[in-house]
Amino acid sequence: MTSDTTLVLREAVEEDLDAIVGIERKSFGDPWSRASFRSSLGGERMRFLVAEEVREGVGGGRCVVGYVIALMLFDEAEIANIAVAEDARRRGVGGLLLDHAIEEAAARGTAQVYLEVRESNAGARALYESRSFAPVGRRRGYYRNPTEDALLLRRELAP
Repeated sequence: MTSDTTLVLREAVEEDLDAIVGIERKSFGDPWSRASFRSSLGGERMRFLVAEEVREGVGGGRCVVGYVIALMLFDEAEIANIAVAEDARRRGVGGLLLDHAIEEAAARGTAQVYLEVRESNAGARALYESRSFAPVGRRRGYYRNPTEDALLLRRELAP
């Protein structure tokens, strides 16, 4: 981000789906469908947030640069999907989205947050480890295009 750019987190809306689907397709070999994202909008147990860059001044505008979908179930939460646009990576956007989802889970009294990560995704794994996620299992052949195991990670939240 530049000094004339602000990053805002907000609830995803239908109008964001084109940008979200575009980020998803560039981020994953087996992307979610537009229908899957649409069904996550406004779900009672879902938190679907976008990170939006707001540019001030001449040529200003708004641009969705990332998103997170978290499923909140009783005393557990799952980060179902998180991605950041390629040109916005390594600028703290993913960490901000993840931190917000974790904070919301904690505020709801959630004891644990889970997620799966492609074993070879070193960048994502480093982000999750920096947020105290630890491996608790493996899902063999979980990912496609290419086929790869997923590591199941968990973060314990304070009671």
